[in-house]
Amino acid sequence: MRRAITIAVIAFAACSLKRASAEDQSLLKQCWTPQVLAGTNQELKSSRTPFHLDFPALKQVPPLPVTPVPQELRGSIRAVELPPGVKLIALTFDLCETSSDIAGYDGRIVDLLRAQDVKATFFAGGKWMETHRERAEQLIADPNFEIGGHGLRHLDLSHVSDQTLQDEIRLTETAYTETRRGLLTKQCAATAQPQSPIPEQMSVMRFPYGRCNAKSLAAVADAGLLAIQCDLITGDPDPHRSARAIADTILTKVHPGAIIVAHANGRGWHTADALALAIPKLKEEGYSFVTVSELLKAGKPVITASCYLNKPGDNTRVAHAAKRDGAPNALSIFDHPY
Repeated sequence: MRRAITIAVIAFAACSLKRASAEDQSLLKQCWTPQVLAGTNQELKSSRTPFHLDFPALKQVPPLPVTPVPQELRGSIRAVELPPGVKLIALTFDLCETSSDIAGYDGRIVDLLRAQDVKATFFAGGKWMETHRERAEQLIADPNFEIGGHGLRHLDLSHVSDQTLQDEIRLTETAYTETRRGLLTKQCAATAQPQSPIPEQMSVMRFPYGRCNAKSLAAVADAGLLAIQCDLITGDPDPHRSARAIADTILTKVHPGAIIVAHANGRGWHTADALALAIPKLKEEGYSFVTVSELLKAGKPVITASCYLNKPGDNTRVAHAAKRDGAPNALSIFDHPY
C-alpha cells in the first residue's frame, strides 16, 4: 500500500510539473531567444580577470526569514532510499568560482539537458552568480532546473572563522535573491505568468571541495539549507578522463536514488559529451531525472554525520596527500576549481 501511494504521489507530481512546465517555459522563452540561450565556446574558459565582490552592497540586502532544518535532516545527505521499483536519480552540477578567477559556463551541458528534457540541480557559487548574472537568471527561469548554493567564494568551510562561515552562507543566498529579483523585474517577465512560482530562497547547498565539519553543518542547517553531498562522483574535473570513462562511471555505478556530481563551470572537461552518451542509456534502463529536492521528497535521505568521498575521512587524507605532493587543490576528482 505504501509503495502504491508513493508511486501515485510521484506520478501526480510529475504530471503537475509537466503541466506547469508549458507555462513556466514562457518566462524563459519570452526573455531569451534560442540563439541567446545557446552556449558559446568563449564562455567555457575561465580567466584571471579581477572582479571584486561588493560586500557592502550584499550585506545591506536584508536577509529573508529562514526556518532551520529539523534535527532528523541535519547532516550530509549522500543519496536517497527509494521504494522498490522507483528509479529516480538526480544530476547535479557545481558552478564553482574562487576569489582569484572568473570561472566559465558550459552551455553545452545546459543545452543538452534542455534538448533531452532532463531535470537537474545546479549548485552555484555566490560570486559565480554575480559574474554570470544573465546565465544565472536563465537557469533560475528554467522550470526543469533547481538552484542550490555552493558558498560565496568557494572556500573550504571546515577551516574558516565564524564570521566568514556566516558570510559564505548568507551572502550566497543574497546573490541568489538579487539575481531572482533582477529576473522578475525584467520587462520581458512582466507578462509571463508561471504556474509554479520561482522559489524566493534556495533550500539546498553543497560544501565546496566536499568538505565540512560539525560547525559548518550546523551553520548550514540553521540557515534553513539541506547539505547535499553525493554518492556518485564523475571525476570530470580531471582533463585526462575521457567522455567514455565518465559515462561508464555513471552507467556502472548508478542506482535508484543516486545523487551524481559533475561540473558546469567549464572545468568538467568532457562532461557534455559524456552526458550525451549516458543520458539516452539511462532512459533506456528506466531511469527518470529529478531535481535534488524532488528526489528527497520521493524517499528517505541517506544522511551521515560528516562529509567524505567514498568512506569517512577519505577527503581529509586526500587533502593531506595533495598538500604533501604540492598539488594545487585537494579534491580534484570532486571539486577542482582550477
